[in-house]
Amino acid sequence: MPPNEPGGAVRLFNLTRLFNLTPKSRHLQIVDIMALVSGKHAVSTIPGSSIANAFAAVEIQLMTKVLLIEDDSETAEEITAELVDRGFEVEWSANGIEGLDKARSSRPDAMIVDRLLPGMDGLTIIEALRKDQVRTPVLVLSALGAVDDRVRGLRMGGDDYLTKPFAVVELVARVEALLRRPAESRETTLRVGPLELDLIERTAKRGDRVIDLLPREFRLLEYMMQRSDQLLTRAMLLEEVWNYKFVPATNLVDVHMGRLRHKVDGPDEAPMIHNVRGAGFILRAGS
Repeated sequence: MPPNEPGGAVRLFNLTRLFNLTPKSRHLQIVDIMALVSGKHAVSTIPGSSIANAFAAVEIQLMTKVLLIEDDSETAEEITAELVDRGFEVEWSANGIEGLDKARSSRPDAMIVDRLLPGMDGLTIIEALRKDQVRTPVLVLSALGAVDDRVRGLRMGGDDYLTKPFAVVELVARVEALLRRPAESRETTLRVGPLELDLIERTAKRGDRVIDLLPREFRLLEYMMQRSDQLLTRAMLLEEVWNYKFVPATNLVDVHMGRLRHKVDGPDEAPMIHNVRGAGFILRAGS
């Protein structure tokens, strides 16, 4: 049945619109589409074969695209096999110049880029994309594991850095984490009012005052700065900062938040971390 006729299944799906959405938004959109197609009116007017074809088309559009630029074919095959098995669509390039062209033309949701490549090295690829204002998250692969090498990879525009040899399951987990990350968190420095957080150097300061943070406090502040002016419940913080999948009966969040507020809000400074009684916490730029 043609899509422009009453009951045409394809009419229900704007695949171009789905393609232009972020990965997370596309997954939310499919929930709405499934509910619509499985509703009584949709089922009664759309042939079964059309429903199947429509879902097949949507599934193709919903697959997260990963561009892999890696010159070692054995490594590339192993990575590709694992990603495909997890439901990703993978495009592979073994050459730096070709990889940059594909990155510009194929609009991947995420990229995995080896640092040392024929034609053009991986960091040059990333730098060129960032100059083009392409914000696709990039996982850098390299046999160079020194701190200076990792820092340089991140400063050139990489979002994460994985040293060879590595477990492929860890690589997949890192790609999934990059795709979950809000777009603004791909910046290397977060700023809210006088508060500044350097995600590479792992330093924090408010104005000219350096703030000494423990690792958990740093992660907590990073999460809050990425969502400034938003109410963050204790359940959200436990899940995202502490990785709890349930809400335990604990004052863990309050204890850490108290310590963080003491460090962020000095005695003569306008408070930035606010406790909303019975609801959660908000980080706001100081007046």
